[in-house]
Amino acid sequence: MTPGREMVHLVEENDVALKLLHTADWHLGRRFSRFGKDQEKRLTRARLQVVRRILEQAEGYEVDAVLCAGDLFDVPAPEDVWWKGLLDEFRRRDWRRPVVLLPGNHDPIVRRSVYDAAHPFRQGLPGHVHVVDRSGWELPIGEDAVLCASPCQSRAGQTDLVASLPCRAPGDERIRIGMVHGQTFDIEGHETNFPVARGSADARGFDYLALGDTHGFREVEPEAAAPTVYPGTPEAMTFGERDAGHVAIVFFPLDRRRRALVRRERVRTWNWREETCRSMDELRRLKAEPNLRKTVLRLVLEMELPMAEYDEAERILTGLGGSWASTPKVGVLEVERRGLRLEASAPIDLASDMPVLEAAVERLREHRRTRPEVADRALHHLYRLAREQA
Repeated sequence: MTPGREMVHLVEENDVALKLLHTADWHLGRRFSRFGKDQEKRLTRARLQVVRRILEQAEGYEVDAVLCAGDLFDVPAPEDVWWKGLLDEFRRRDWRRPVVLLPGNHDPIVRRSVYDAAHPFRQGLPGHVHVVDRSGWELPIGEDAVLCASPCQSRAGQTDLVASLPCRAPGDERIRIGMVHGQTFDIEGHETNFPVARGSADARGFDYLALGDTHGFREVEPEAAAPTVYPGTPEAMTFGERDAGHVAIVFFPLDRRRRALVRRERVRTWNWREETCRSMDELRRLKAEPNLRKTVLRLVLEMELPMAEYDEAERILTGLGGSWASTPKVGVLEVERRGLRLEASAPIDLASDMPVLEAAVERLREHRRTRPEVADRALHHLYRLAREQA
């Protein structure tokens, strides 16, 4: 069953006047320099791969338009691979539903940006893909709806972009959608990042206000007559981003007295997760978990272990992160290992009676007072070498 057929749980199909897909904050070209080069490539590519899934959702729901509410690129002029990749995604589909691209504060419409009229990205867009390139921009969607939008024209600003959108005129019975990129009144410090005032959708006569900027799916003012929604970023960008990884599917009933219905639809592939292991049992349980290949895991170790268990912990970490000879169990792994310690007085069985090794152990024990992490790892390497020789 296609996603669009599931909408019967929300509203009868013959009772829908308009369907939209609302997305934002793709951040194509985003770098993840905290990770290794291969891991960074995986996460950077995922930001373009999720666009394909978003457009597939639009096809499945047979929406009337796709609204992309800003920060589609991480910078105004990204490397060619990113805007060319997005062009390919738009061109590979034989459809005519409008797709609307809104410049955000990360990718504002400035000279030489991808949205500049002279840029090959802008020039290469298919006819059904539109760029919001001026304040108060409007686009009819079918005969009974209109989209009103205003772009960011700088990286930061104190202008309320919703205030630049026209109010509903007397006698205008169309479905009216507003779209801007900015921060709502309930976000700390919103005044300096294109603030959105309380009650904006209702005050200007919109039936739906599509926002971008916040990276988690959130409906602002759920008690208002018209929904004001952040869809969030479709793939999380860092740890702690709650409710990331979705788009909004919006259904407008034929009965205009009824509120638009918003469905949160998951599109993400990667799960960002933080774990702290304080015992070997916890680390063993983590090792036994299936389906970690699409997980970005930050693992914090807080354990003091005898040498045999320290060695086991190191082998588990190698299995999770992979090596030259083994495939990683975790897609992207970051380990905070400063809390992994050898027990201070634990005996170290080298399985050898070589006096020179015993002397090395004693010297490394002394170094643990000043450089415990380095000394512990050196002791572990010595332990492994001695046992291999034995």
